[in-house]
Amino acid sequence: MKTEQQYFEESQSMQDYMEAMSQLKEQSFAIYESFALPKEDAFIEQLKNANVHMLAITEDWCGDAMINNPIIRKIAEAANVEVRTALRDADTDLIDRYLTNGGRAIPMYLVLNAAGEVVATWGPRAPQLQQLVMDLRSTLPEKEDPSFEEAQKAVYEKMRAQYVEDAQLWDYVYESFKEKVAPAL
Repeated sequence: MKTEQQYFEESQSMQDYMEAMSQLKEQSFAIYESFALPKEDAFIEQLKNANVHMLAITEDWCGDAMINNPIIRKIAEAANVEVRTALRDADTDLIDRYLTNGGRAIPMYLVLNAAGEVVATWGPRAPQLQQLVMDLRSTLPEKEDPSFEEAQKAVYEKMRAQYVEDAQLWDYVYESFKEKVAPAL
């Protein structure tokens, strides 16, 4: 069984991953180009001094990855922390170590120390985004309803649009990541 560090070593950088995206690329880059880190935040300096690196378990079709990856990339770049990406669907052994409520929810971010040990995890979404998703899903008809698939598609489109357009959501991602990772550094 491969270690998280071995997955990291075999993976491509977040930058290369984003450049090669075939889905949701434009939206991801719109967030990346527009998101600004908070000024005077000690977390970036703390991360910079922690001697860590990160592995993101992701896929380019994922709406949560579309919002989270650009923000985590910005954080990592500011802190000079290397982030690499492992594709969830290419090797499910890794994600199966980090299930969310029994599911293979992504993205999932693993913060590794210099020895390659996982010291913190974060993902798949900030609590406020989880509430947004739950609220939007609550409007869906029952799965057996013939209109379910079309309604679900519309909900996902609305959610992705909000992820791109609402900068407050980006701040929620940043703060949630910081809140989870900072104590482990």
